[in-house]
Amino acid sequence: MSSTSGNSAHEGGETNVIDRNIDELLKRRAEEDRGLTLQDRISDTITRFAGSMAFVYIHLGIFGMWVVINEGWLELMPPWDPSLVILAMVASVEAIFISTFVLISQNKMAVRAEKRAELNLHISLLAEHETTKLIALIAAIADHLGISTELADEEIKELKESVSPETVLKKMERRPSWI
Repeated sequence: MSSTSGNSAHEGGETNVIDRNIDELLKRRAEEDRGLTLQDRISDTITRFAGSMAFVYIHLGIFGMWVVINEGWLELMPPWDPSLVILAMVASVEAIFISTFVLISQNKMAVRAEKRAELNLHISLLAEHETTKLIALIAAIADHLGISTELADEEIKELKESVSPETVLKKMERRPSWI
């Protein structure tokens, strides 16, 4: 096979799987985004903007000019907040709203993270189940072919048994140091 493509046939197969998985994840994310309410979209937009350098520059400009004018350093207009109390109040109210939007976004991210964790657990349980079945099958083939597995018989016997997630969780809960 030509090496000009940069991928061997095997890598091409992996690339197809990778591309399919990426496409599926993007499709899933797009579905989740379509399910957002108007309130969610507004909250996400505000949070995204508040976390940007544009937000910082705008605030530097506005607050800087506010201070410069009200301290009398530039006589563009008469000071309206010489003690800067109004500026402090505006900044405090803005901070309350921005922190609320950030908390809303964090809550949504936590829900998404929980879904991903559950998916990862499900995939891990499936992989464990499949691995257990494969070990049992290979052990049966070795036995049928008369291949000795004496050295690993106890370990193979243990690996051939399915592990209940509840059993693992109960054992983990009894050991507080696992955290």
